[in-house]
Order: sequence, then structure tokens, then C-alpha cells
Amino acid sequence: MASHRPRVVVVGAGFGGMNAARALAKVPVDVLIVDQHNFHTFQPLLYQVATAGLAAGDIAHQVRGIFRRQRNVRFLMGRVVAVDWDVHEVALADGTRLAFDYLIVAAGAVYHDFGTPGVFDHGFVLKSLHEAVTLRSHMLRQFEQAAKDPEHLEHGGLTFVIVGAGPTGVEMAGALVELFDRVLPSDYPELDVGRAKVVLLEMMDTVLAPYGARSRAYAERVLRRRGVDLRLGTAVQEVHADHVVLAGGERLETRTLIWAAGIRGHPLAEVLGAPVGRGARVELERDLSLRDRPEAFVVGDMAGAVGEEATVFPQVAQVAIQQGKHAAVTIARRLRGEAGTTFRYADRGQMAIIGRSAGVAELSRRLGGFRFTGFLGWVSWLFIHLVYLPGHQNRVNAFTNWTVNFLTFERHARLILDTERPLEDRASRGTIEG
Repeated sequence: MASHRPRVVVVGAGFGGMNAARALAKVPVDVLIVDQHNFHTFQPLLYQVATAGLAAGDIAHQVRGIFRRQRNVRFLMGRVVAVDWDVHEVALADGTRLAFDYLIVAAGAVYHDFGTPGVFDHGFVLKSLHEAVTLRSHMLRQFEQAAKDPEHLEHGGLTFVIVGAGPTGVEMAGALVELFDRVLPSDYPELDVGRAKVVLLEMMDTVLAPYGARSRAYAERVLRRRGVDLRLGTAVQEVHADHVVLAGGERLETRTLIWAAGIRGHPLAEVLGAPVGRGARVELERDLSLRDRPEAFVVGDMAGAVGEEATVFPQVAQVAIQQGKHAAVTIARRLRGEAGTTFRYADRGQMAIIGRSAGVAELSRRLGGFRFTGFLGWVSWLFIHLVYLPGHQNRVNAFTNWTVNFLTFERHARLILDTERPLEDRASRGTIEG
């Protein structure tokens, strides 16, 4: 890369960072993407890796491969831990320092335990590819243990508790009951797999709270009909290795708690020297730049209140994608001596599936405001996720696996791997994935 051109450092190879880098393809800058992993993870499908529907490689794509044809992009594997504004450098965990002229922070989010004791030590989350594989291996080990020792069943070995009935929790619950009902019985003929239970806990009185009433009612109806023990208005008081204590004192025996109750901005938000609001999200100017630092931007799940109206956008992929592109356009404007423009989110809607042939899809008003449930909602979800999944081979693999699963109930990724949560994940409660 030519040294005389401005350098844009992009922190994070998730939706926001990747789309920012792509949008800078024709801008006279050199782009350096920094992430602690050398791949981009398609996070909406992490739960399918955890439930053996897809292999880890089906939802991940090497960053260098994605940008091999974009001449102004380079990649560096490392974990950003600080920013030195005096000399315009970011510091990595290994001591490396990288100079920048413009900075785009897209470090994403980590899970939020809301201070619930035991979640961090005993719970599983779906914020990284490693966590998804770890969870899959752990769940399959419970079946192996139960097949070897029937007493394991009596102590909650095959009771799987999910906390949070948002899209992640609902999709996870639907996938698990299908795995238990349709796939694993043939793997474990010596075991009464029908005793495996999925318990979905939600503190609010509804599932899929941001969705419309019809979608919420449909999702709740399907979950209950398919055997999920759905408990609304139920909060978790504390988590232990072999049980969960619910608010009110009820003890629920389980060896597997999946935490899908909320997220917060990545800890990097707290070292930027900028105002941080609710959920550890950075407060920004209208063009997504940091206050008093027009050369630095925050996009995606870390981005908090924007502008004087304090608009807060949902922490979803579409917001990160659009904000990444907007930051790139603003940098191009800065180089031309023009002022930045206000970021405006173009809502396209939301969707979720509850297992085979059951989904909900809600298009925004600008796209007609249509609402779909059932098979049509499920197909819509599949199509959109195939479109946005990076890499032609990944799309082919996902489509093939979904087709085989639909026709035969086969899930090929039922592998138990020796995994351990990385130390850096424990330290930050997540990874740079935004």
C-alpha cells in the first residue's frame, strides 16, 4: 500500500467493519482491517453450528480471501486494546502500535449477564464461532454421558435451558427440539431421547418482543406445540454448574444453560475516551463520528445514541452494514473537504424461524409492510440469509445442508471436539465480531 495515502484502520471484521472496507474500494486511502480472528463470522447462523445443522466453516470466510481483489485493503491479526489519540495510534495486546489517519471501530458486542451470579462461569453464549462449537460439543457430551450412565438423566443432564426469548433464543429452542426429536433418537437407540427437554425462560410476558402481535402469538404457539417448555415472566436469579435458581426460589436441574438474554458494547468502547451510554454503547455525532474527533467513527453494536435526538438503533446486522458504509462515505467526503451527513437507517424489517417450515417475517413499511408466518416466513428467512452469507462456497454448502436436512432430517456436523473457552474470550466476555 502506498505510504503517502491516508490510512484507515478498521477494528473488527464483522458486518460493520467488512462493509466499511468494501465501501472504501474506490477511495484514495489504504485500509488495514484488524481482528483477533482471521475470518469473518456470519453471526446469525451461529446457533445452527451449535445445533449441528452447519459446520463451522460453512458460516465463516477468511478475511484475506474476501478482499484478495481489493488492492487497497490489508489484514492484520491482532486484538486492539487501546487508542492513543495524541499520536493517532491503536495499541494491540501484543504491544504492536498501528498509526491511522482515520479510524473505524466496529468491535461489536459481548453478552450481558445483567449481574446475574454464575452466568459467566457456567453459562454458554453464542457470540463467536468457538463458543458455538464448544456448546455443540458440550450438548452432545450430555447425550454420550446419559447413554453410558442413565443416572445422568435424573440430574438434569438432558435438560437444556435457554434464557431470553428474542430471535436467538427462539431460533435456538426450535432447532434443539428438532435435533432431539428427529435426529438424535437414531444415534442413541439405547437411550430414551424423548426425555430430553428444552426450557425457554423469558423475563417479559411475550416472545420476540420487538415483533408484531401476530408474529409473537404464532411463535409462542409453535414453540409450545413442538414441545418447548416456555416460561414467560420468569427471571433467573443465579446459575450453578448443575442447576439454575429462578426468581422465587425454584431450582431447575440442568448442566446446560444458554444465555441469550442480552448484549452490551464491546469493552473497547470504554477506552475510547468518549461518552458511553446504556449498554456500554458509545454516544456519537450525527455522522457516526466521535465527539470532537471527526476522524474516528464507531459503527455496529458499539454505536449508541446518535445526534441531539439521541436516536438509538437496534443491534442487528442491517444497522451495522449500513453504518459501516456510511462511515466510509463520510471519510470520502472528508477527503474532499466536505462535511459529513446524518446517518439514516433504512429499516428493511425483521425475521426469525422456529425450526422446519415455521418462521415469521415482517417487512418494513418502505417495503410494503407485509407480514409472513409459517412456511413462507421460513423460506423468506432462508433466502435472505443465503444472500448475505459471504462466499460462494459457503452459500452452496449452506443450501446443500439445509436441503439434505429438510429431506432426510440429517445433520452432518454432530462432532464432539475438545474445546476450551479462550482466555481472551473470558477476559472480554466475547470477541471482536461486530
